[in-house]
Amino acid sequence: MTDRSDDEELWAAIAEPGRRRLLDILLSGGPATATTLAADLPFTRQAVAKHLAVLERAGLVEGHRHGREVRYAVRPERLDVAARAMAAVAARWDSRLQAIKRLAESIHRAANQP
Repeated sequence: MTDRSDDEELWAAIAEPGRRRLLDILLSGGPATATTLAADLPFTRQAVAKHLAVLERAGLVEGHRHGREVRYAVRPERLDVAARAMAAVAARWDSRLQAIKRLAESIHRAANQP
């Protein structure tokens, strides 16, 4: 997988609020099964399993089989990559917004000069 498609998969995975909520629950409570996670969420176990599959493909969680159950846990190193990627995007947007602000202020000053 290329870095770009890897990034796209990461952004798609964390774009959905339910998946972010799943990550929050796993981070605060530790490894859990889809059934356990569904008890804390407003959607079915099957929906939780589908969300976990997306998060697993993006590398944000990993499942380990324990008997008949699969326990999912957050992959902290991948979550760190996601946090850095989001911080980089935020920094680029901050830079763009500052440029827009300077341009708007310049136009405003030019329009108000006698």
